[in-house]
Amino acid sequence: MNVLHNRLCKSGKWFETVERRLLPWALQDVPLGARLLEIGPGFGATTRVLARSTDAMTVVEVNPKLAERLRRDGPGNVTVVEGDGAAMPLPDAAFDSVVCFTMLHHVPSASQQDRLLAEARRVLAPGGVFAGSDSLPTPRFRLLHVGDIMVPVDPATLPERLERAGFTDVRVSTLDNRLRFRAVAA
Repeated sequence: MNVLHNRLCKSGKWFETVERRLLPWALQDVPLGARLLEIGPGFGATTRVLARSTDAMTVVEVNPKLAERLRRDGPGNVTVVEGDGAAMPLPDAAFDSVVCFTMLHHVPSASQQDRLLAEARRVLAPGGVFAGSDSLPTPRFRLLHVGDIMVPVDPATLPERLERAGFTDVRVSTLDNRLRFRAVAA
Protein backbone atom coordinates (compact mmCIF):
# COMPACT_ATOMS: atom_id res chain seq x y z
CA MET A 1 0.00 0.00 0.00
CA ASN A 2 1.15 3.52 -0.64
CA VAL A 3 1.66 5.87 2.33
CA LEU A 4 -1.76 7.57 2.04
CA HIS A 5 -3.63 4.27 1.76
CA ASN A 6 -1.61 2.77 4.62
CA ARG A 7 -2.41 5.75 6.87
CA LEU A 8 -6.14 5.58 6.08
CA CYS A 9 -6.42 1.83 6.73
CA LYS A 10 -4.97 2.09 10.23
CA SER A 11 -6.80 5.28 11.21
CA GLY A 12 -9.39 5.61 13.95
CA LYS A 13 -11.77 7.06 11.35
CA TRP A 14 -11.55 3.87 9.26
CA PHE A 15 -12.04 1.65 12.33
CA GLU A 16 -15.16 3.69 13.20
CA THR A 17 -16.48 3.44 9.61
CA VAL A 18 -15.95 -0.33 9.67
CA GLU A 19 -17.84 -0.77 12.93
CA ARG A 20 -20.71 1.63 12.34
CA ARG A 21 -21.30 1.41 8.60
CA LEU A 22 -19.38 -1.19 6.64
CA LEU A 23 -19.90 -4.37 8.68
CA PRO A 24 -23.57 -3.74 9.56
CA TRP A 25 -24.32 -3.22 5.87
CA ALA A 26 -22.10 -6.00 4.48
CA LEU A 27 -23.25 -8.61 7.01
CA GLN A 28 -26.93 -7.74 7.20
CA ASP A 29 -28.83 -11.03 7.69
CA VAL A 30 -25.64 -13.11 7.32
CA PRO A 31 -25.36 -15.97 9.83
CA LEU A 32 -21.69 -16.31 10.77
CA GLY A 33 -21.90 -19.46 12.89
CA ALA A 34 -19.32 -20.61 15.42
CA ARG A 35 -16.37 -21.28 13.11
CA LEU A 36 -15.45 -18.00 11.39
CA LEU A 37 -12.59 -17.32 8.96
CA GLU A 38 -11.57 -13.89 7.70
CA ILE A 39 -9.37 -13.60 4.62
CA GLY A 40 -7.14 -10.54 4.32
CA PRO A 41 -7.76 -8.64 7.56
CA GLY A 42 -4.93 -6.17 6.94
CA PHE A 43 -4.63 -3.88 9.97
CA GLY A 44 -7.49 -5.73 11.68
CA ALA A 45 -10.31 -3.17 11.81
CA THR A 46 -12.88 -5.77 10.77
CA THR A 47 -11.22 -8.47 12.88
CA ARG A 48 -11.58 -6.46 16.08
CA VAL A 49 -15.31 -6.02 15.52
CA LEU A 50 -15.96 -9.60 14.37
CA ALA A 51 -13.99 -11.11 17.28
CA ARG A 52 -16.48 -9.64 19.74
CA SER A 53 -19.26 -11.83 18.37
CA THR A 54 -17.50 -15.20 18.44
CA ASP A 55 -15.55 -17.34 20.89
CA ALA A 56 -12.80 -18.00 18.37
CA MET A 57 -11.98 -17.02 14.83
CA THR A 58 -9.17 -17.52 12.34
CA VAL A 59 -7.68 -14.97 9.99
CA VAL A 60 -5.41 -15.51 6.99
CA GLU A 61 -3.11 -12.58 6.17
CA VAL A 62 -0.58 -12.63 3.33
CA ASN A 63 1.54 -9.71 4.56
CA PRO A 64 4.04 -11.01 7.17
CA LYS A 65 4.29 -7.65 8.99
CA LEU A 66 0.52 -7.30 9.26
CA ALA A 67 0.15 -10.93 10.36
CA GLU A 68 2.72 -10.34 13.12
CA ARG A 69 1.00 -7.12 14.15
CA LEU A 70 -2.33 -8.97 14.42
CA ARG A 71 -0.69 -11.72 16.51
CA ARG A 72 0.81 -9.13 18.84
CA ASP A 73 -2.02 -6.56 19.08
CA GLY A 74 -5.15 -8.36 17.90
CA PRO A 75 -7.94 -9.86 19.99
CA GLY A 76 -6.93 -12.85 22.10
CA ASN A 77 -9.57 -15.14 20.58
CA VAL A 78 -8.13 -14.80 17.05
CA THR A 79 -5.74 -17.30 15.48
CA VAL A 80 -3.56 -15.62 12.85
CA VAL A 81 -2.33 -17.71 9.91
CA GLU A 82 0.20 -16.15 7.59
CA GLY A 83 -0.68 -17.25 4.08
CA ASP A 84 -2.19 -16.52 0.71
CA GLY A 85 -6.00 -16.49 0.53
CA ALA A 86 -5.71 -18.17 -2.88
CA ALA A 87 -3.82 -21.14 -1.36
CA MET A 88 -4.80 -21.39 2.31
CA PRO A 89 -3.05 -23.88 4.58
CA LEU A 90 -6.38 -24.88 6.14
CA PRO A 91 -8.45 -28.08 6.02
CA ASP A 92 -11.47 -28.61 3.80
CA ALA A 93 -14.92 -27.75 5.21
CA ALA A 94 -13.45 -26.37 8.45
CA PHE A 95 -15.54 -23.19 8.74
CA ASP A 96 -19.20 -22.19 9.03
CA SER A 97 -18.51 -18.84 7.40
CA VAL A 98 -15.77 -17.07 5.49
CA VAL A 99 -15.63 -13.30 5.13
CA CYS A 100 -13.44 -10.72 3.44
CA PHE A 101 -13.79 -6.95 3.37
CA THR A 102 -12.24 -4.34 1.08
CA MET A 103 -9.40 -6.63 0.08
CA LEU A 104 -10.33 -8.43 -3.14
CA HIS A 105 -9.14 -5.46 -5.22
CA HIS A 106 -5.66 -5.98 -3.72
CA VAL A 107 -5.44 -9.47 -5.25
CA PRO A 108 -3.15 -9.00 -8.29
CA SER A 109 -5.34 -10.53 -11.02
CA ALA A 110 -8.87 -11.69 -11.73
CA SER A 111 -7.63 -15.28 -12.07
CA GLN A 112 -6.00 -15.12 -8.63
CA GLN A 113 -9.21 -13.59 -7.24
CA ASP A 114 -11.04 -16.60 -8.70
CA ARG A 115 -8.59 -18.94 -6.93
CA LEU A 116 -9.34 -17.10 -3.68
CA LEU A 117 -13.09 -17.56 -4.26
CA ALA A 118 -12.52 -21.28 -4.87
CA GLU A 119 -10.41 -21.54 -1.70
CA ALA A 120 -13.16 -19.83 0.29
CA ARG A 121 -15.55 -22.50 -1.01
CA ARG A 122 -13.09 -25.32 -0.22
CA VAL A 123 -12.70 -24.36 3.45
CA LEU A 124 -16.44 -23.82 3.98
CA ALA A 125 -18.64 -26.59 5.31
CA PRO A 126 -21.61 -27.39 3.05
CA GLY A 127 -24.28 -24.76 3.65
CA GLY A 128 -21.70 -22.30 5.00
CA VAL A 129 -21.79 -18.66 3.98
CA PHE A 130 -19.16 -16.63 2.17
CA ALA A 131 -19.81 -12.91 2.55
CA GLY A 132 -18.04 -9.60 2.28
CA SER A 133 -17.61 -6.32 0.54
CA ASP A 134 -15.25 -4.38 -1.64
CA SER A 135 -14.88 -0.88 -2.99
CA LEU A 136 -15.93 0.21 -6.44
CA PRO A 137 -13.60 2.46 -8.45
CA THR A 138 -14.05 6.19 -7.94
CA PRO A 139 -11.54 9.00 -8.45
CA ARG A 140 -10.73 8.96 -4.71
CA PHE A 141 -10.35 5.17 -4.73
CA ARG A 142 -7.96 5.39 -7.69
CA LEU A 143 -5.94 8.09 -5.91
CA LEU A 144 -5.61 5.92 -2.80
CA HIS A 145 -4.18 3.16 -4.99
CA VAL A 146 -1.55 5.07 -6.96
CA GLY A 147 1.41 2.68 -7.03
CA ASP A 148 -0.66 -0.08 -5.39
CA ILE A 149 -2.26 -3.21 -6.74
CA MET A 150 -5.81 -2.36 -7.75
CA VAL A 151 -7.92 -4.93 -9.61
CA PRO A 152 -11.54 -3.83 -9.06
CA VAL A 153 -14.23 -6.49 -8.82
CA ASP A 154 -17.07 -5.99 -11.30
CA PRO A 155 -20.42 -6.48 -9.53
CA ALA A 156 -21.98 -7.57 -12.85
CA THR A 157 -19.63 -10.56 -13.24
CA LEU A 158 -19.16 -11.49 -9.57
CA PRO A 159 -22.27 -13.72 -9.35
CA GLU A 160 -21.07 -15.93 -12.21
CA ARG A 161 -17.56 -16.07 -10.74
CA LEU A 162 -18.94 -17.17 -7.36
CA GLU A 163 -21.12 -19.83 -9.02
CA ARG A 164 -18.08 -21.18 -10.93
CA ALA A 165 -16.29 -21.43 -7.58
CA GLY A 166 -19.06 -23.72 -6.27
CA PHE A 167 -21.48 -21.34 -4.56
CA THR A 168 -25.26 -21.14 -4.79
CA ASP A 169 -27.80 -18.58 -3.60
CA VAL A 170 -25.47 -15.81 -4.74
CA ARG A 171 -26.46 -12.24 -3.94
CA VAL A 172 -24.52 -9.16 -5.00
CA SER A 173 -25.63 -5.59 -4.43
CA THR A 174 -24.11 -2.13 -4.48
CA LEU A 175 -24.55 1.04 -2.50
CA ASP A 176 -22.70 4.23 -3.31
CA ASN A 177 -19.10 3.17 -3.97
CA ARG A 178 -19.26 -0.31 -2.40
CA LEU A 179 -20.38 -3.78 -3.35
CA ARG A 180 -21.41 -6.55 -1.00
CA PHE A 181 -21.85 -10.22 -1.68
CA ARG A 182 -23.21 -13.30 -0.03
CA ALA A 183 -23.09 -16.89 -1.31
CA VAL A 184 -23.72 -20.34 0.13
CA ALA A 185 -21.38 -23.32 -0.21
CA ALA A 186 -23.10 -25.93 -2.37
